[in-house]
Amino acid sequence: MSLDALTLGGFHDFVVSGVKIDEIRSFITFEPRFHLHFPTSSTSMAVMRTKERLDDVSRAIIEQLQQDGRRPYSSIGKAVGLSEAAVRQRVQRLQESGVLQIVAVTDPMQVGFSRAAMIGIRVHGDVERAGEQLEQFDEVTYLVVCAGGYDIIAEIVVSDDEHLLDLVNRKMRAVPGVQSTETFMYLKIRKQTYTWGTR
Repeated sequence: MSLDALTLGGFHDFVVSGVKIDEIRSFITFEPRFHLHFPTSSTSMAVMRTKERLDDVSRAIIEQLQQDGRRPYSSIGKAVGLSEAAVRQRVQRLQESGVLQIVAVTDPMQVGFSRAAMIGIRVHGDVERAGEQLEQFDEVTYLVVCAGGYDIIAEIVVSDDEHLLDLVNRKMRAVPGVQSTETFMYLKIRKQTYTWGTR
């Protein structure tokens, strides 16, 4: 395995090459799982702050779903002291207000993706505008505006190295304001959790 510096058109990118598929196999699950997902866009976060005030019961329901997104409402009701119908109404309200989504976490290997990476992006100018364009790419599964050495960090999944090169060179670097990118290829994920609870 080697670390290659890729320089194209004034941009630089660092890509770990020579990674075998088996070396990154451990980061995926081998059957679809359902997990609680908290929206991270600025619009969704604003909805969370202004429309939905979480009480202790709603927090308890969220924690139940974080453990198992397919847990029956009847079981959740027994745990939190509500009827099945009341739990269903609460979950629907939480979904409609943008506080949570219940989604399936799939195995990238099983659907044609053999590469996953985190990409640090430096932006000159309006970071939010660049982020709005970057989040439109299908390969981007997670994107945050951040402080520190990078202005934006994107998690991506792609089918192979050619797909990665196309994404970084032709798509991401074409976004107005993007100055440079740095790619961190996943070799092995030691921990991935959705059960951080509520506050």
